[in-house]
Amino acid sequence: MSKIAETTFKYEPPVHRGMQQLDRSLFVKRLPTVVLLLKNPKNISVFTTKFKDDILRTPRIPFVIRLNDGSSTKNDAEPAQKKSKSLANDNHITKGILLNDCIQDVTQVKEKLSPEALKFLDEEEHELRNHEYTLDYDFWKVEEILNAILPEDYLDEIPTGFTIVGHVAHLNLRKEFKPFGELIGQVILDKNTTIKTVVDKVDSIATKFRTFQMNVLAGEPNLLVTQKESDCSFTFDFSKVYWNSRLHTEHARLVSLFQPGQIVGDVFAGVGPFSVPAGKKKVIVLSNDLNPESYKYMQQNIKNNRVGNFVEPLNLDGREFIRDSPKLLEQFIQKTDGAVTVPGGKKYKDKTTGETRRTADKKIPIENRFFDHYVMNLPDSALEFLDEFVSLYSRHGLTYDQMVQEHGDHFQTPWIHCHCFHKYEADEQPEPSMEQLHKRVHQRILQIMDTTEEQLPFEHFQFHLVRKVAPTKPMFCVSFQLPKSLAFAPCKSL
Repeated sequence: MSKIAETTFKYEPPVHRGMQQLDRSLFVKRLPTVVLLLKNPKNISVFTTKFKDDILRTPRIPFVIRLNDGSSTKNDAEPAQKKSKSLANDNHITKGILLNDCIQDVTQVKEKLSPEALKFLDEEEHELRNHEYTLDYDFWKVEEILNAILPEDYLDEIPTGFTIVGHVAHLNLRKEFKPFGELIGQVILDKNTTIKTVVDKVDSIATKFRTFQMNVLAGEPNLLVTQKESDCSFTFDFSKVYWNSRLHTEHARLVSLFQPGQIVGDVFAGVGPFSVPAGKKKVIVLSNDLNPESYKYMQQNIKNNRVGNFVEPLNLDGREFIRDSPKLLEQFIQKTDGAVTVPGGKKYKDKTTGETRRTADKKIPIENRFFDHYVMNLPDSALEFLDEFVSLYSRHGLTYDQMVQEHGDHFQTPWIHCHCFHKYEADEQPEPSMEQLHKRVHQRILQIMDTTEEQLPFEHFQFHLVRKVAPTKPMFCVSFQLPKSLAFAPCKSL
């Protein structure tokens, strides 16, 4: 939630703190102003350029307006349209300049207009009129309207912060704001033309699929969204899968580490925010998620983004996926006969014959038959799955010498990119430094993987601060290369 201070805008909307249902008609304010009309239209730009302190300089209110009826002073005025031939040739439309709002009646002009401006008007044919400029509901911003309807005790933290997922605006209303949820939702809906639905999280993420109940505050009760990210399109039911738009830069950052032809295991893939963009880079991805709904939409997104030859969807428990990943990769290689197909069909003109032809399908051999990277984007519990990487190869009867013999000297153990939270106490003094937090995470990993600092030295870890979920709850991405001694450790279950 963003913290929005009370509006400092000069013209605040009328206050209606007892409002239960939004009544837009109550947000009307009429401003007494004076409009200056100059016979020579060229003098409009001359006056507004020379005498800037004498004209209305207020954000969102134009200082040059058009009056649809030359003899009328009612509020049918609109902003003057620049470079409009139709206006210039229309004798029934008059452009006028709104004078500084300290001048509210024509009788005040001589007293409050600058001497230089008065001298200019003495030399030019002009007319001064009283004019009533009307501000209505459409004029004010979200925070300005909410400042006028929410209890005064709550104005220090107006809940205007939200994330957008497709056509849905997602709020996290604190308890005290929930009684006003429908009002807040309707104002946000009104002021954002691309938003069709406003929802509030009912509870915290507690399910094993990291979903939460939502309350529709305003708009259509339709939570099937399409989200654009990384030049890809993702479709999913926002109420049934996990998606966080704040992670888009993290999605792009990790995908940028993957190279074409590499093989990635996406352990908690969701609907594919890592897998699908990686597939577009011609990275082979085994994309796994336990949630049946995530798996369903992952399949759809793989198809819609045409990466099906590079991205293999799976619906397994994370532990099972990691444990069996070498076998799963071998099954994928057998299924594809050791090559992935890049569909042809693109049109081109034959330089010899001039005919329009289409490119043929292209087969790319799978050269690496081992994982280069694993992504573990389940920050609440991903660390707990790291023990499955111990004996990753040896549990399948594979030795390091066998892997080198089969794959050559370019064989390497995988990089593991594991997202995690690390919460510390707010009253901890002194506040721990980032390095201290990194070392605490490192110690957790050593304990979970039942290993020592000699095998997994702190210096071999890379820590990236993804974001702060709360002031004392940072989210990290911890990256390290799995040591040979752990990947080929004797398997205790054998």
